[in-house]
Amino acid sequence: MKQAKQIVRTMFNRKWWWVTLLVLALMMVLARLGFWQLDRLDQRRASNAITAVALAASPMDLFGETLPEDLSMLKDRKVTATGEYDLDNQLILKVQNWEGRAGVHLITPLLLEDGETAVLVDRGWIPEAEKELVDSAKYDVPGQITVDGYVGLSQVLFGGKTSIPEEPQREWYRVDIAAIQPQLPYKLLPIYVLQAPEDNQELPLRLELDIDLSEGSHLSNALQWFTFCLGLGIAYVLYVRKSMHEDEAK
Repeated sequence: MKQAKQIVRTMFNRKWWWVTLLVLALMMVLARLGFWQLDRLDQRRASNAITAVALAASPMDLFGETLPEDLSMLKDRKVTATGEYDLDNQLILKVQNWEGRAGVHLITPLLLEDGETAVLVDRGWIPEAEKELVDSAKYDVPGQITVDGYVGLSQVLFGGKTSIPEEPQREWYRVDIAAIQPQLPYKLLPIYVLQAPEDNQELPLRLELDIDLSEGSHLSNALQWFTFCLGLGIAYVLYVRKSMHEDEAK
């Protein structure tokens, strides 16, 4: 106990006080990083719980049910929608790869049964070289159709900003529903549908959902930061004690 008091006094004497404050500041930063990782872990667990509920829920009929205010609750939920594709207003989602091959996704409005509302449907991937064939009938699906798939949320730039182009755009880099809405003559639902794959897939190709419900590395990262914090404190105390002994030996 006596030696501990001597070390503390030494750490805050004229020679060591500024080093001590610097070490304490670094320890606070390391500890804060650890608590930040714990916060991320809590967020991950909450997100996983929402996703698990969405995956377990029965398919939602987009025409027969009202969407909740918090659309994030619907992400990845199974949905079904019946209507007709508006092939004249089909869009292309650029820079989409499939197993290393360049391509695009077909984004087609599905006009629902009321004739006044539509939902954008990601119908899947086609090779980059074939996007010029979209205007032909090669990928057309005429008549009434029922689409089964999963809810996708509107994609916006970092910060949630939406930039609405002055002229209608055929090719897009993201499914930004608010930006696409002005160029269509009907109301779009604020979500879109990722069409589920079929048993015998042909173009357009569609992927199964790849859901990761793990907790990631947040806990191990937090323990790592706390270990660094504790290690720095212990190393500094040992260094001060060693310096004290060296001074006493002179």
